[in-house]
Amino acid sequence: MTPSLTFLPFPRQLTYTDGAYVLPVESLIVLDAEQAADLRRAACRAQAVIGKLPGVRWQQSASPRVPAEKAGLRLLIAPERTPHPQGYRLHIAASGITIEGHDPAGVFYGVCTLAQIIAQVGQELPCLEVHDWPDIAARGVMLDISRDRVYRMETLYELVDRLAGWKINQLQLYTEHTFAYQQHPDVWAKASPMTGDEILALDEYCRERFIELVPNQNSFGHMERWLIHPRYAEMAEIQGEFVPPWGGVMQGPFSLAPEHPGSIPLVTSLFDELLPHFTSKMFNVGCDETFDLGQGASKEICAQKGKGRVYFDYLMKVYADVQRRGYTMQFWGDIINNDHPELAALLPRDVIALNWGYEANHPFDVESARFAASGVPFYVCPGTSAWNSIGGRTGNALGNLLNAAENGVKYGASGFLNTDWGDRGHWQAPPISYLGFAAGAAYSWALEANREGDVARMASLFAFEDPTGTMGKVAYDLGNVYQVPGLKIHNGTVLFWALQLPVANIQKYNADPAKLRETIEAIDKAVAPLDDADMARPDAELIIREFQSAARLMRHGAKRALLALEGDKGGLREELAEDLSSYIDEYRALWLERSRPGGLPDSVARLESALEDYH
Repeated sequence: MTPSLTFLPFPRQLTYTDGAYVLPVESLIVLDAEQAADLRRAACRAQAVIGKLPGVRWQQSASPRVPAEKAGLRLLIAPERTPHPQGYRLHIAASGITIEGHDPAGVFYGVCTLAQIIAQVGQELPCLEVHDWPDIAARGVMLDISRDRVYRMETLYELVDRLAGWKINQLQLYTEHTFAYQQHPDVWAKASPMTGDEILALDEYCRERFIELVPNQNSFGHMERWLIHPRYAEMAEIQGEFVPPWGGVMQGPFSLAPEHPGSIPLVTSLFDELLPHFTSKMFNVGCDETFDLGQGASKEICAQKGKGRVYFDYLMKVYADVQRRGYTMQFWGDIINNDHPELAALLPRDVIALNWGYEANHPFDVESARFAASGVPFYVCPGTSAWNSIGGRTGNALGNLLNAAENGVKYGASGFLNTDWGDRGHWQAPPISYLGFAAGAAYSWALEANREGDVARMASLFAFEDPTGTMGKVAYDLGNVYQVPGLKIHNGTVLFWALQLPVANIQKYNADPAKLRETIEAIDKAVAPLDDADMARPDAELIIREFQSAARLMRHGAKRALLALEGDKGGLREELAEDLSSYIDEYRALWLERSRPGGLPDSVARLESALEDYH
């Protein structure tokens, strides 16, 4: 009987044929003799995967004289047979396996598909034919390492290896102040930053898995971690309060002053230090969300030239520096696309605009059409929806990721960058984002083949290594608890904000106490099956603890909202104080399992602020 296989991503063409191939205990992985150097990375991954089977050990050979009966797996680059870049053909016959790729990456991706088959059926493989290639050329993940979580190297290596198996081929680490700039030690002194040595090692690790590690350094807005220091303070647009686009007030500093004579020399000096650690010739310079522009040092020049033109002129100064180094500049496209679309036509055609948005109904259609019409290459950039949530926002994440993929394919996006932010303390544990990473990998590779895919099942098998499906379902269901209160919160959840805001301010959400009690029940129901999970990962116990911890904090958020709405019934305030006090110790311990200590005090300070509210 033909097995029902799950893939991440599901290939666009899969045909089962009669028969099976039983992997022999000893056999050869045969590399085309003239292509052996280009095939080594794929061969090594295949050898490692097959070597996990009990007693099975295959060797590699580039000899052109290997007898057919000794060749268990043949690897070759054959663009005439696989015309699409990164494409491959995987053929499993009763006599052995053949993988042909358009290029070395295509062969590697064929091996990744083979690995997912072996993970499900073991030594006896069904005979089949796969013909597969991507919809979108660049399929990336961006990790926020600046608010406040900087991952340990072991965490990054494990994630890179897993993403590569899902055919992700780009990684970015969003940086504001968390690279160890030798000329600026005060800025990162308490942040446990990425060092040059670590970036060099990570870059090599990524290259071995066909992932491009793209440097990412914000260069205009989001520079508060620099501008709070006396050495850089005069370069700030404003040091006091300013009004963001949504009203209210924000406290500066925030953005660099575009006309200050030190601003461009500062960012170009950062580029001097950062870029030599990467082999990529792409560079994301950020330049998003310059909320305070025109409200401080640049107020007069913005009045004269217009805020859009001042922004654009600064962006072009950064572009000129990036171009002279031989890099392709990526930048966040929100200021031009949303606020000054008339400037899109003025952009150089050798930049890449990053078109981002994080709600399920984000207008990717309108915005992608705008960039496409201007002739500017662009990426669509959705997100995992894990930040500002604690446990995720499954429904929103899947809608947002699918929306981005649909319009990326429709308008010819050159890339899909799945972002995972860490706003306001980065309270979500890393595994909360796995479901979103899995869905993004599926949709961006082959949209129609994966549109109706069972994302919970995919994540359970290939993110959590749980063939029972339990862990993927827990992640899916816990991530949907945000819908139970019946309140739509932009870019977040009411349970998260109930913890971020003073108790007195929570009433503004006008939550229904009965719905909050239903929410607590939904949290309990979502994580109840955790004991049934059967994860093969070495960190399985840690993942269980992380999901239990997320559920605990979400319950606390619901009860805190009840305190705000109904008052201190039955000693609720004291109960919450005791719970959060002990939770903070648990939070610290779990953080350090995957992340560095540098940002932990800032993250914990937000929990401690909530705790103070009970006294």
